[in-house]
Amino acid sequence: MTHLHNYTVYDVAEKAGVSVATVSRVLNSPELVREETRLKVLDVIDELGFIPNADASARARKQLGRIGVLTPFFTYPSFIQRMRGIAAALSHTPYEMVIYPVESLHRLDGYLASLTITRRVDGLILISLPLTKSSALRLQGHNMPVVLIEACYDDFSSVQINDLAGGSMVAEYLLRKGHRHFAFFGSGNLPDYAIHPEDARLDGYQRTLQANGGYLPNEAIKHPTLSHSEVRQELTQLLALPEPPTAIFAATDDLAIRILRAAREARVRVPAEMAVIGFDDIDISEQIGLTTISQSLDESGRLAAELLLAQLEKSDRPIQRLEIGLNVIPRETA
Repeated sequence: MTHLHNYTVYDVAEKAGVSVATVSRVLNSPELVREETRLKVLDVIDELGFIPNADASARARKQLGRIGVLTPFFTYPSFIQRMRGIAAALSHTPYEMVIYPVESLHRLDGYLASLTITRRVDGLILISLPLTKSSALRLQGHNMPVVLIEACYDDFSSVQINDLAGGSMVAEYLLRKGHRHFAFFGSGNLPDYAIHPEDARLDGYQRTLQANGGYLPNEAIKHPTLSHSEVRQELTQLLALPEPPTAIFAATDDLAIRILRAAREARVRVPAEMAVIGFDDIDISEQIGLTTISQSLDESGRLAAELLLAQLEKSDRPIQRLEIGLNVIPRETA
């Protein structure tokens, strides 16, 4: 990538065959530009090494840096807890946190390109989001410090958990409690712009159950949306099986909480007739006595922010992969 700083937005527009306004939209509101046009403009920007007023914008805010946090589902409790950990790590630093909600691959790639090129942030934390090769190359080409949470990419530091092991821990815990007939609830309609750790949780759960004589038939693997009616409907179908499961693993606490409500309405006693275990250990889980797997959500956010701050301080730090340990938190529901 040749960085010749005398190129202007007019050069980019002319070479890409678009208006200056379109180039501006690609940089500032990428989600408003058709993908074909956006990619064409970004290719020209990369080819020319165009950096729009990067030095000026950096100078203008040299008193306060900015860390961009890209996240899907940013209103979900688990994501809020991760962001709380990031905010705690930044609280005594000269950086503020700026949240960029992602609700499509188009929006994700647009953000990654525009934030990198305009340098509106000093570094990025990506929560539960995949990186394409082109985005990764652009981030590296512009020396944008990046840390991933939950995802993994060779050239960037990350904070992860072992979801496969987490599913296995659930199975071991329930088998020790004497259960033999099992069910699994995952989230339906998971979007393609986020990574899907639930798949690995189910895989670990299935493998350990199969190896130890646990029974998890295909009809006991459910993927409802989070709507109450769908969760209730799927639970009703489970209860109608010739041998209904006595234990349900919900891939997230959000889902487990909905299952508890549906079980109460169906007059199923938890845990006497059906045990329920979640995954995440969100704040409310303790209040309602939900047995779950803790993945130290706040801690993952704090560690990601600390990795990023270390990179900002010394850009040639080696790539680090941190794995957070998982713990079963036994409470009343299983």
